[in-house]
Amino acid sequence: MRSKWRYGLAGGLAGLANGLFGGGGGSVLVPVLTGCCKLDQRRAFATSVAVILPLCALSVVIYFLRGGLDFMAALPYLIGGALGGWAGGRWFKGMKMLWLKRAFGLLLIYGGVRSFL
Repeated sequence: MRSKWRYGLAGGLAGLANGLFGGGGGSVLVPVLTGCCKLDQRRAFATSVAVILPLCALSVVIYFLRGGLDFMAALPYLIGGALGGWAGGRWFKGMKMLWLKRAFGLLLIYGGVRSFL
């Protein structure tokens, strides 16, 4: 029962990040899933993707209903993101965990630096 609360908290934090920042739930969710929920890194990455999809869909609906969504501006990113997601999903299983962790860490650092500039 206790782990269910941890999973719920992890999902809540990811949803909060998505709602506040329009994304970034995965950058919250992966460390929570590995730290609090004790999932191994590879399983945390995969679980994060499964959780983020419905959270992003919900955020899109809310932003659309409030008039904050420009679908035509987002379309090229959606297409590129779908292609990148497909490629990343195919490469995921064959990549060494060390490189996945490093790439994720660099992505977090890059996002953090960009948010301050």
